[in-house]
Order: sequence, then structure tokens, then C-alpha cells
Amino acid sequence: MLSDKTIRIVKEITPLVAEHSEAITTRFYLRMFEENPEVQAFFNQAHQHSGGQQKALAGAICAYFTHIDNPAVLMPAVELIAQKHCSLGIKPEHYPIVGKHLLAAIQDVMGDAATDEIIEAVAEAYGFLADIFIGREDAIYDEQQSAPGGWTGYRDFIVDRKIPESDVVTSFYLRPEDQGALPPFRPGQYITVHIDHPVTPTSPRNYSLSDRPGMDHFRISVKREGRLSPDAPDGLISSHLHDAIQEGHRVKVGPPCGEFTVDPESANGRPIVLIAGGIGITPLLSMAKSIVHTHPESPVYLLQAARNSSVHAFADEVKNLQSLSSNMHTKVLYDTPLEGDVESGRCDGVGFVTTELLREWAPCADADFYFCGPKPFMQSVHACLQELGVDETRVRYEFFGPKEELASTGA
Repeated sequence: MLSDKTIRIVKEITPLVAEHSEAITTRFYLRMFEENPEVQAFFNQAHQHSGGQQKALAGAICAYFTHIDNPAVLMPAVELIAQKHCSLGIKPEHYPIVGKHLLAAIQDVMGDAATDEIIEAVAEAYGFLADIFIGREDAIYDEQQSAPGGWTGYRDFIVDRKIPESDVVTSFYLRPEDQGALPPFRPGQYITVHIDHPVTPTSPRNYSLSDRPGMDHFRISVKREGRLSPDAPDGLISSHLHDAIQEGHRVKVGPPCGEFTVDPESANGRPIVLIAGGIGITPLLSMAKSIVHTHPESPVYLLQAARNSSVHAFADEVKNLQSLSSNMHTKVLYDTPLEGDVESGRCDGVGFVTTELLREWAPCADADFYFCGPKPFMQSVHACLQELGVDETRVRYEFFGPKEELASTGA
């Protein structure tokens, strides 16, 4: 347990750390990548370039310091980060590297205000949190290894099929090269794909599993990503997958990870509302297919928002899913429909997800809500659910990229 002295000191310095948090995390990454370049492979450089990773870490530090006297509040965030760490292969030996450069960055930014007493307290607080992560990650690695067909690290898979789903989304059906069994996974989880890019070394990428568990393949559905900012490159790995990876090619895959999941058994009879924006459909489609397959009588509501038919993925698959269950309710919204999209019935409406639409279409009083998509879409949906009075205990969401708090980014 943390000492009372450390808790007191950390609480006292929290406002000052919060004021300089992004400067600290920016300095932290610069130091760490310069002195320990081997860890750079764990980090998506597009998120580094956009500043998203720095902001995410700054928010995590501030949250930990704020709740230093009640770390139980942080357990959902710990689970999310631990799952992400395991997807990347983070090990106990990496934690001292992070701690060293974090403490040094605090000293660099805060200067004389970072007294020896303060640095000792922060070091103790960091060590306490690191032990929590190491313990949880050890348990996740054990679960992965002991699962039927499970493994840790990377396993070679073969691209069995490559299927275009829209102008920007392609599905890759992956089978183990060793022809062994696949482990079960929880609908909504992702796998990690490591590509040896021929020109630019890159970090592994996480892609949601877009099919249900129990199949003889893993399926990922990848959007060709544009640049995150005007001076950033286009999505390096997504472009490489679309352009260079063909049927019969080998890719290295890590085991399923992630905590944004649904249990089809617990959903039996309880309404589930799934709200997808763009490529955010991938984990939600896995959830919908799993529930319909396990309990076709369970009420499921799937709302899919897209720009228009050219980028609308899985249209036929969702229609087929609806035919399997009378309790499967779907709605498709286009915000910039192409000529003929509305007349041909490719969408059910034009516009954006609104409070009024959800009030009329979804069972807001008792449903559990799951949503995923681009940040502005997520902020809007979250605000709608708040306006409808949906309790946060019935709301689950996932960002693709560094985790961000919807309430703060939407403020």
C-alpha cells in the first residue's frame, strides 16, 4: 500500500502536474525514444505525430494522481490499458524504463518545484501502479496461453480471403498457418497484426474482429485511413494491407484482447442498442452476430451511420442478419447521400444521430448501449444519451486510437 505521506504529497502536487501535464508527457516521449529507441516499436507514430498519445497519457496521469487515495475508481481504465499492453507484448521489464523517463520528464518541466521529496513520492506512486498493471497483465497472458487454441506473442496466419466491403473497407479472413484451433474470443475484442513494412518500420496495429466467435477464421475489416492531420502521412499499415497484402500472404497475429465486449448469454432478453459510426461497425457487428446466433429471441437494435452508399460496409450482411431474427432491428443513416441512395432504399434516413431519433427508435429506458466511431460522432452520441437520462452504467463505448474521455473532449 502507498504511504500516507506519498498520498498527501501527490494530492498536493496534482494541480501543478495537471497544469503542465502535456509538457511533461511530450518531454517524456522525447526522452524515452532517444535513450531507449527499442520501445518505440510499441507506439503508433501517427498518434505521436497528432499529439493524441501525449494527451491520452497526460489525462491518465492526472486521473491517477486525482484518485491516488482511491485507486479502485481507476480499475476500468486499468483493465483497458492492461489489455492494450498485452496486445503489444508489454512485459515487466519495460516498466522501469517508463518510470525512469517519466520522473526525469517531471524534473525537466517542473524544475526546482520538483523537490527530492516530491520525486520520491511520485516514484512510489508509479511503482504501486506498475505492480497493479504487471499483476493484471500476467493474468491476461496466462488466460491467453491456457485457452483452447490459445497462444501468446505472435502466430503466423494466412490470408484465406480478401473481400471488399465498400470503397474504403476490405475484410481479411485469416486462418492459422499451422492449421490449429482458434481460441474463443469475446465479441467486441480485437487482434494485433504485425506487418514488416518494406520501407518504414511500424508498430503493431489493433483491428477489431468483425465476425462472431466459433468460426474457422478470424476476420478483420480494415478501413483505408487518411492522414490524421494535414502534415501527417496517410495510414501506412491500412494502405499496405489494402494495396500489398493478398490472398495467400502470411501475417503475424497476436491473440484476442480488449474489454469493450458483450456477453451474449447475459444479453438474453435484455435490449441491446448498438450505434456505429463508419468503421466503428466492426466490433458492433461481431456483437450483433453473436447475440443473434446465441439468442435469436433477444432484442437487438443496430444503428449504422455512414456518409453514403460508397462507404457503407456490410449492408447485405446486416440485412441477412435481420432476416435471422424477428427481434433484430436495424436503421441506416446517411449524412451525405449520393444520387439514388434515398430513392433506392439504401438508407432509412438522412442526417445524423439525434436525441429525438434515439428516443423514438430505441428502448432507452432499459437498454444497454454500445457505441463506436469517430470522435465527433462519439461525442454526439454520448451527449444524446446523457440528454435522454441513460445511466452511465448502461453505456459502453470504444475509441479507435488513444482512449479519451468523452465528457471532457465534448466540453
